[in-house]
Amino acid sequence: MCTEDNPRPSASTTRRTSRLVRSLTGFVLSAAFLGAAPIPCFATSPVLEGTYTTSISNGWVQVERWRDPGTAFTQETFPPDGRGNQTGQRVTFFNGIATPNSARFLLYYAPSWNTNPKTTPVLLVHGANQDADLAWANPNDEGGYGCGQASCPTTGLMQSLVASGFKVFAIGYPHKNGDGYFWAEQIEDAIQVIKSRTGALTVDVVSWSKGAFNARMYVSSVKQSWGTAYQSDIRRLIMAGGPNNGIDLSFRHGWNFSLPVYPACGGTIDGPTPHDQLVCYGVWQNGPQWTYSSAYFPGSAQMLKRWDSVYSLPSSEQDWYTTYYGGLGFYTHGNGIVAYMGPSLVDTVRTAGTSSSVKVYNLCGNMNNIALLHNEHTGPSDGVLFIASCNDSTGITNFGGSAVIAVNHLGLGWNTPAVNQITAWLSAP
Repeated sequence: MCTEDNPRPSASTTRRTSRLVRSLTGFVLSAAFLGAAPIPCFATSPVLEGTYTTSISNGWVQVERWRDPGTAFTQETFPPDGRGNQTGQRVTFFNGIATPNSARFLLYYAPSWNTNPKTTPVLLVHGANQDADLAWANPNDEGGYGCGQASCPTTGLMQSLVASGFKVFAIGYPHKNGDGYFWAEQIEDAIQVIKSRTGALTVDVVSWSKGAFNARMYVSSVKQSWGTAYQSDIRRLIMAGGPNNGIDLSFRHGWNFSLPVYPACGGTIDGPTPHDQLVCYGVWQNGPQWTYSSAYFPGSAQMLKRWDSVYSLPSSEQDWYTTYYGGLGFYTHGNGIVAYMGPSLVDTVRTAGTSSSVKVYNLCGNMNNIALLHNEHTGPSDGVLFIASCNDSTGITNFGGSAVIAVNHLGLGWNTPAVNQITAWLSAP
């Protein structure tokens, strides 16, 4: 890693008040660059742009903004209505930019990151439509229902691991549905920084949902020509709710995952739909920009895989057949799941196999009770992902084991059974 000549963040503070569920106000954060001797640069070393140490919410003690200098990183596209923008203190950390370039990422430092006794540091990797605050430090950061149930706790896995003696860090991604190749590369970047800061030779990675899939891409060296092959720098990889054998949730349930997305239907959810046309209040609406081929959701199609031969489709749900297989329904039109599976990396990752030096664990939920969501009910699931996909170990060379716990998908990063299992795996000899 290396420092820029002038990585001084702007003195101005950007305040953002919109959140998916409720507004957050009152953030007044100041940033200060910690002047340190430059670290020699290497070809793929991330560049430090800014360091924040005061007025940080949710228990973190320091946040840094880094930039991967690779030329492959782009400005990924954000929905124009702001639903995918960075919000709250993340805007400040991204230097006042709510739609940051995908070369940039945040690294969060938990209390006692440099003094806790556990030897191997822990990197927390969040999933789609999450951030390090909501996922790991304050599940109540978006208010009620933001954590998968009506009432959410105000502390999370980060605080628990710190209390157990771990040195804890977390990555924060610039795009909430970003390209998995970018996310995987930035996991390697973050590990470089953590190793330099702590002197550790390896780190443990706790990853969640999309973040789990992208962390597995890294340890399997599934990369583009410009990407970094696995660097033998992870001791253990814990994947919570990882789509190891893919996901087809939104295609299985008719129009249920399109109505909450299409703006003309009142939708505000930041996620792809199976439909390029939808009837909203009696009027057909065109919406190819909300499908899996959209530039708004580059990482989503990479995790697609069909499960219709394993679990039957729900024939009682509106336009169920045309949604999955393509065609014109009564209220929708779609191209079907096969049309969007070209970018899928599921079988590529499973075939590549994980490095034998990494002990890998699967943590899965079995409760399909996520509040305010049409839960996956056509087979055993955590409300989002089939247990059979999460628990799939094909291609995992050094499999440490799995656990299926009574938690839904959105509770796998903070619910007590999940926290206890993650801590036990990290603490094992």
